[in-house]
Amino acid sequence: MLKTRIITALLLLGALLGAVFYLPAPAWLLLCAVLCGAAGWEWGALTRLPRSQRVAFALFLSGLCLLAGLASGLQRAHGAMSAALSGVYLLSAVFWLFVVPLWLRYGWRLSGLGAAAAVGLIVLLPPALALAHLRQWGPWLVLAALAVCWVADIAAYFSGRAFGRRKLAPNISPGKTWEGVVGAVVGVLVYGFAAVTGLFKPAWTSAVVLLFGFALVALTGLSVVGDLFESLLKRHAGLKDSGTLLPGHGGVLDRIDSLTSTLPLLALAALWFLR
Repeated sequence: MLKTRIITALLLLGALLGAVFYLPAPAWLLLCAVLCGAAGWEWGALTRLPRSQRVAFALFLSGLCLLAGLASGLQRAHGAMSAALSGVYLLSAVFWLFVVPLWLRYGWRLSGLGAAAAVGLIVLLPPALALAHLRQWGPWLVLAALAVCWVADIAAYFSGRAFGRRKLAPNISPGKTWEGVVGAVVGVLVYGFAAVTGLFKPAWTSAVVLLFGFALVALTGLSVVGDLFESLLKRHAGLKDSGTLLPGHGGVLDRIDSLTSTLPLLALAALWFLR
């Protein structure tokens, strides 16, 4: 099992690096749309939609992502389109910051096509658009954004294994601990300051350090929330993984659960600060 996970991870990393650095902009957008559709298919399984509705929802998501990406242009968005994208990312932020914590607290269940489609749209479309648009600032920014969640996951795993005692959400994901969360925060803080210093060489003042540190802690918290949200949906659906597309890793949603909550905010920051 571990060997399969490692092989799959290496293949995915190689494919990602090739796509990020070498795909032309239209092909990158198409890839983001395909991934969005694949995630939509798995979302239909988690929300127990019939097969025909799962197909329709996956195609709808892919098409909407492609159209929205083309409408916003394959270069950096400006003016009205920048405002529209900011609105999409802000809606996502409100959902993850205020709605999902209540969802996790009360264990709400999704039922019916309307509710499943509406929530799925909010969960899956913004990160797909964010992934498409972040590349407009260069491939290294895409990798830096993705690495926030990778570092958080790795640091949480090892710190949780070494020091984990207090369960974070035993009714949702028994394996997660508060010690793992602390490890994730520390890992992301170290990575974040190192990455931003290397990429942008900012003038670090006390105020900037505090503000950026707070943003990194918030992003780490959001990545945990995204992970827990998918875990809750899988628990309600009686599924161990969201799919079987990635041997040893489950499905697409299992790999992007924490990205769904963090990528839109990172893209929003890029729109506002990297003009």
